[in-house]
Amino acid sequence: MPPNTDETIYPCPFSKGYGIPAQQAWLLLKVFLGYRLILAGLFVVLFYKYSGSSLLGTYDSRLFVYTSQSYLLLSILSGICIAWRLTSYTTQAQLLIFTDIFILTLIMHASGGINSGMGALLAVSIAAGGLLIGGRCAMVFAAMASLAVLAEQVVAAHMHSFHSTSYANAGMLGASFFTIALLSYILAKRSEQILRLADQQKKTITKLEDLNKYIIQHLQSGIIIANKQQAIQMANESALRLANLPVLPVTLSDISDHLSQAFQTWLSDPEQNLALLQLPNQSEIHSRFMPLPTAHEFFYMIILEDIALYNQQVQQSKLASLGRLTASIAHEIRNPLGAISHAGQLLSENPLLSGQDRRLTEIIQTHSVRVNHIIDDILQLSRRTDSRREKIQLKPWLDSYLNNFTLEHNVNIDAFKLSCPAESLCALIDPGHLRQIMDNLCRNALKYGKPEAGPIILRAFAIRQAPCIEVVDNGSGISRKHQIHLFEPFFTTSSSGTGLGLYISRELAELNQAKLSYYLTADNRSCFRLCLLNAEQTRIEL
Repeated sequence: MPPNTDETIYPCPFSKGYGIPAQQAWLLLKVFLGYRLILAGLFVVLFYKYSGSSLLGTYDSRLFVYTSQSYLLLSILSGICIAWRLTSYTTQAQLLIFTDIFILTLIMHASGGINSGMGALLAVSIAAGGLLIGGRCAMVFAAMASLAVLAEQVVAAHMHSFHSTSYANAGMLGASFFTIALLSYILAKRSEQILRLADQQKKTITKLEDLNKYIIQHLQSGIIIANKQQAIQMANESALRLANLPVLPVTLSDISDHLSQAFQTWLSDPEQNLALLQLPNQSEIHSRFMPLPTAHEFFYMIILEDIALYNQQVQQSKLASLGRLTASIAHEIRNPLGAISHAGQLLSENPLLSGQDRRLTEIIQTHSVRVNHIIDDILQLSRRTDSRREKIQLKPWLDSYLNNFTLEHNVNIDAFKLSCPAESLCALIDPGHLRQIMDNLCRNALKYGKPEAGPIILRAFAIRQAPCIEVVDNGSGISRKHQIHLFEPFFTTSSSGTGLGLYISRELAELNQAKLSYYLTADNRSCFRLCLLNAEQTRIEL
């Protein structure tokens, strides 16, 4: 059976601009066919059951029998054609109306002509034609039916079949056919307009539903819809990501027992609508509960938010204030520092200085340079711009970065080894910030990571669909007591370092919603890991 598509439109070949959806058209055709089957069956049954006392076939019983049986047989054949779609809709509809006009006119003639009242059945066929096909076709059917009735009267008068003929009744019946055709056409047009409006509204609602689903699925905040029994009805991608779950959980307790308990507590005390969750191997998650009444059932919405996003906003505000303060302090310190450094240089040029005094001037120069480096790093904090994240393919970006870094620092390219998968890893980050972070990590690896013992490894890979970059050196590692303070400002284990490089790197990472961490590998090598946002997973920030 050919497929039935709702979008197909069946127009009348004689009309312009009229059409009805396929599903409704075939349904109307089946209803009209059912009417024909019932009518043809009644003709046959009533004729044989009430033979002699019925008006059916009073003039020509033989003609009535053959015609009614043919009517029933044609209706059955039409039913087969409609069921299996052996003919097109327009062809089948026209055949039904044409055969109706011809056969009902013969039945009317066999039953006593126009005075038998059988001509009224033609009105049903004309109305059906207006609804099934419409347009000018309805007027064509009305004209054919009027001509058929008039022709029947002419034949009856010529053959003297009846005692009297009534051309007036035939004319009135023809006029009623045209009226019915016009009314059915108007009704069909209104039905068509209503259907088109309903279809347009349906499409609009569908688009809005798709848009709402897209927005909910791509929100940064996790959204969970649950009922009173804590059965989860829906959860967006961010909720699964924050909960570190590959598939939709069944209940809230599958995410966290603490979340389930907090939800139950909120049901009994609506004022306690906040909870802080600590999921395994995850950062802290802030959850908030809200009622979500609907027309049929009462649901509840749980909003999950990564504390890191909140910390990022606080961090931006904090750094903006800190930047303005440090810029002014650095400016005030640099002026006297310049004077001290200049005076130390002049003093060191005095030939009368003793060796001990000359050593003191060298100390002045060394620490003046160190303080100047600290001021440069502080000014770098104050000048930092907001994150302008872009989609970056890590493999080509890292290739280009390593070539530029080795040229700028006059380092052999063999000092680094890049390991990146063949598949494309795309990160969402500010390229300038990423370059600044990698500069700090690579410089530290060259300075403290014993590059003479082997190449420094740069590798890119994905963890839970999040692209990551690791810098692994050959150093002996950082002690646990120092790891706690590793990313604090001005913390350093080197006499020549400022202690701001890793702090700035971590602040830049958090500004881009990335995470910079340190750990020791299985063979006790230092490894800095930078986990970035996946550029392929779009999230809507609110």
